[in-house]
Amino acid sequence: MIWPIEKPKNDVDTIPTYSSGSAERERLLDEIERMKNTTLEIPLIIGGKEVKTDDIFEVRCPHNRELVLARAHLAGEEELKEAIDAALAAHEEWANMDWYHRTAIFKKAADMLSGPYRTRNIAAIMLNQSKNPYEAEIDLAELVDFWNFNSYYTKMIYENQPNQYPGEMNRLDWRPLEGFILAIPPFNFYSIGGNLPTAPAIVGNVALWKPSRAVLLSNYEIMRVLLEAGLPGGVINFVPFSSKYGDIVLKHPDFAGLHFTGSYETLVTLWNKIGANLENYRNFPRIVGETGGKDFIFVHNSADPRGVAINILRGGFGYQGQKCSAVSRVYVPEGMWGEIKSVLLEELPKVRYGPTEDLNNYMGAIIDKSAYEKIVSYIDHAKAHPEEYEFIYGGNYDSSKGWFVEPTVIRTNNPKSKLMSEEIFGPVVTVYLYPDDKFEETLRLCDSTSPYALTGSIFATDRYAITTAERILRYSAGNFYINDKPTGAIVGRQPFGGSRASGTNDKAGSFLNLLRWLNPRTIKETTILPSDWRRPFME
Repeated sequence: MIWPIEKPKNDVDTIPTYSSGSAERERLLDEIERMKNTTLEIPLIIGGKEVKTDDIFEVRCPHNRELVLARAHLAGEEELKEAIDAALAAHEEWANMDWYHRTAIFKKAADMLSGPYRTRNIAAIMLNQSKNPYEAEIDLAELVDFWNFNSYYTKMIYENQPNQYPGEMNRLDWRPLEGFILAIPPFNFYSIGGNLPTAPAIVGNVALWKPSRAVLLSNYEIMRVLLEAGLPGGVINFVPFSSKYGDIVLKHPDFAGLHFTGSYETLVTLWNKIGANLENYRNFPRIVGETGGKDFIFVHNSADPRGVAINILRGGFGYQGQKCSAVSRVYVPEGMWGEIKSVLLEELPKVRYGPTEDLNNYMGAIIDKSAYEKIVSYIDHAKAHPEEYEFIYGGNYDSSKGWFVEPTVIRTNNPKSKLMSEEIFGPVVTVYLYPDDKFEETLRLCDSTSPYALTGSIFATDRYAITTAERILRYSAGNFYINDKPTGAIVGRQPFGGSRASGTNDKAGSFLNLLRWLNPRTIKETTILPSDWRRPFME
């Protein structure tokens, strides 16, 4: 059957603005107040049914640590075994369902999320992940885009068939993987939380979804939408669990793949465990992983200074720098620093931070205590080494009510310093000034400083400088930007992912990611059988 799914338009291009006096602004503020006064109980979802346990985790608001948003049930050994059984029981029927019936569920979920369920989910993102309404909107819109575009890509893949020849008929059977997928998303993106279990599911796989504990409220809202859209029980099982139970999943013979976004160290640990169990598996598991970044802006002396400064602000401090693509290091020609610094010092005092339900705030809070303490440790390191670092702006932090870190810009004289090479994952941007005549040498320095290779950008109007940077930094970033901040990839337009220590670069938001969850079978049918075994040369 050919179902004419047209290539979608991006939901992110039509998001509400929540401008003062607008109806959507009032609806949002009302929903936020309702949610703040309701403590939700979050069950496990196993085989499509709610399951409760004695292990409860309190989901708290990052910018108001006293506010308990939800109490979530966590899975133990017994529940994980039940989830695996439920997934495997659902596998055959789900895998054999025609692709257009599977995608219909996710397209319905996309319509629900972009329409009647939008305000509730935006409020959940803002409170649970401490995002301002714009950051929450682009996050939700990205999940809508994932579901719509992945449905379109599924059709595109299934229509990809081999060449034909007289006397034979050839086709590809686009099978899902044999077994179940473990999806482990991070805290920072609601959209990734929803995409990691659903991208494999759209092409016929079943999954265990281990959402980040810190954002169980917003991730559970995704699960609720999927169930109401008609997702059959067992296809995706919502089972937050402690890492101490990981072997139950990773040692199971039907473990078929890992879809992961998180830290480099965690991916390496999981990969080693999978490697140690290869002989126990029915198939070699697929591993798709995106970890972190030490993302850069590189400035050529032909760039527009104000444009650079504004992009440092947006790229470095949007969502408190808690993006794997956030600007963390900046290379500036010495002769341009004065102009860029002047704009930064003019604009940074205007960047307000605080509770995200106050729509005058640009920044919210850090997600939790451990993330806050890690960021603070880098700021304190810089303060302890004044011979190496100079604070241009910020450096303050406060945890009395929420996990707040001031937007911070630091200049270093050491291009290989700790703050220039290690991932911080917070609102801290480090600047290195290079001699105006050392452009190419400093590009090579940028390429070799960090083990990560996720995102980066070049700012220049000189086209030779742009092409030089593009060539030298070819392997420095999986997503490379010209005269733009290195954040804000859009599904279908900038497929996302990096290599080196940043992951397997399987490009979420494109058909390339879906291909990793398929195991094609080639089928040849001969129409006329030969009547003799002899070949012509034997006559």
